[in-house]
Amino acid sequence: MSSLDARDHVRDDARSPARWVRPPGPDARRRLRTLGRTELTLLLRNRTALFVSLLMPVSMVLLSYSSSRQLDLAGTGLSRHEAVLSGGIGMVLMLAVYLNLVPTYVARREERVLKRLRTGELTDGEILVGAALPSAVLGVAQCAVLVVTGAVVLDIGAPRRPDLLLAGLLLGVVLLAALAAVTSALTRTVESAQITGMPLFMVSVMGSGLFVPSEVLPDGLARAFAVLPLSPVVDLVKAGWLGGMDGRETAVALGLAVLWTGYAVFAVRKWFRWDPRQ
Repeated sequence: MSSLDARDHVRDDARSPARWVRPPGPDARRRLRTLGRTELTLLLRNRTALFVSLLMPVSMVLLSYSSSRQLDLAGTGLSRHEAVLSGGIGMVLMLAVYLNLVPTYVARREERVLKRLRTGELTDGEILVGAALPSAVLGVAQCAVLVVTGAVVLDIGAPRRPDLLLAGLLLGVVLLAALAAVTSALTRTVESAQITGMPLFMVSVMGSGLFVPSEVLPDGLARAFAVLPLSPVVDLVKAGWLGGMDGRETAVALGLAVLWTGYAVFAVRKWFRWDPRQ
């Protein structure tokens, strides 16, 4: 086999479905647990990552609560606590999952960890999922704390549609983990990871209801912002917790969330970089 043929063989093998996923089983779960524990250990040793995952979400939710005094919520059907905490779930996912995973993927790539893992029995999908597990678990745990706090302490009440709330959380985690992997392909160094992650973060903060509920925006602007990647996730979370969406609106939000998630996963398979860029 010529050197050109060998390169084509490696490239085709990397793109084949078998490189990305195999039927789940005990061995796959064992591999994911092992990789997840390793990533959790690395996360706990990284003070910056811990700050982004644990302290920054709390700080941003408190900042949102302070800023919400200026919001005119009359006629929206939302109380101040409901507006802040429902948007706060999206904020937690954005910080704990997306902004934490972009530098994680970049660091593992530049340290050639991803390249070494690909030579073993792990599939590409397992490598990416295993790296995302600690951030995903921390993000979902913090969202659960927000829901319990709202229901018990702030008297918002239990979720009206737990199924929609759970669907929003799961789709949000998968979507943001995939978008983090795509963003890492555009990021050369760990130091620049926070910069490359800022555009999506800022757009989501301003347009997806994380800081300003879509109910207080002008109708035209709200419709335009509704197609942003995180907007349907926030809508599902809000509907699952507080209610207020009819069947058609729920179907649209679910469809948009699934569409964005599917596109993000496709983009990861097509453009994710496994080799160091330096």
